[in-house]
Amino acid sequence: MSDATTIQAPEKAKRQLTFRDSPWFNAKLIVGAVVIIFAFSLEFIGPVFWDTSQVGISSDINKPPSWYTSEDVTPGLGQPTVDHPLGTDNRGRDILAVVLVGTPRSLKVGFIAAGIGMLIGIILGFSSGYLGGWVDAVIQVLADAFITIPALAVLIVIASLVNQLEVGNMALILSLFAWSRPTRYIRAQILTMRERGYVQMAQFSGASSFDIMFKEMLPNLLPYLAAAFIGTVSANILAATSLEALGLGPTNLPTLGMTIYNAILGAALFRGMWWWWGIPIIILVIIFISLFLINIGLDEIANPRLRGIQD
Repeated sequence: MSDATTIQAPEKAKRQLTFRDSPWFNAKLIVGAVVIIFAFSLEFIGPVFWDTSQVGISSDINKPPSWYTSEDVTPGLGQPTVDHPLGTDNRGRDILAVVLVGTPRSLKVGFIAAGIGMLIGIILGFSSGYLGGWVDAVIQVLADAFITIPALAVLIVIASLVNQLEVGNMALILSLFAWSRPTRYIRAQILTMRERGYVQMAQFSGASSFDIMFKEMLPNLLPYLAAAFIGTVSANILAATSLEALGLGPTNLPTLGMTIYNAILGAALFRGMWWWWGIPIIILVIIFISLFLINIGLDEIANPRLRGIQD
């Protein structure tokens, strides 16, 4: 009796797990998520601490950042002032206000496009991998065709034909090519999962294909889907920034990509106005690093071996 108690005690201790023992308590995931959430919240907290109406045109043109001194200022530029901590552009738009307003909008484009693409990818990927047959063949052909098409070139043509681009329009345009890779990724996962025991038991019990796909298999794929979603977000933010840097973005709304385009148009690189284009690029780099950290964290949740846990 005492031997049984001795054996059961360690097992009971193992079950007393804390939140820190959860795979979701992942430093990379938490850091990346905090940065992205903070970037989104700039839309709400930015106007509280700064006058975001300064994204409009004013007479304070070509102001360098406030930490510049009079000796640092090159000829043709204005004098630094604390009223514009990150400086202004050649139309007097405050760069800090542009960052506070433009960062959430750039994120919105990526997340909306990725959300639409992932929703289509989930439906098509599950249908292709689980149903098989002609359904699988048709979906594979469509996905392969869209992957081989030079997406950026087509997006440039479509964006140039749209009279007025807004965040929603830009996201819809990007979503045209955001579904094909998630579809193939999800299909590959479903092909391996449909042979597992719990799926076959659900089939024997008479469960419908819809219930098996979206009630039995989908919950087990959530970490993989989340990682695929974050990767799609990164790709769409990069695509949106590329279009905007070519001048094919929402001209009436400040975004990070349109700020870079305006800097190129205003020859900021040759005039020494690095803050005009450099600060948006730094923000984009931070966003991409944060999304990368989230992706790594989700991969570690989905794959215990990446956390050093052996079977």
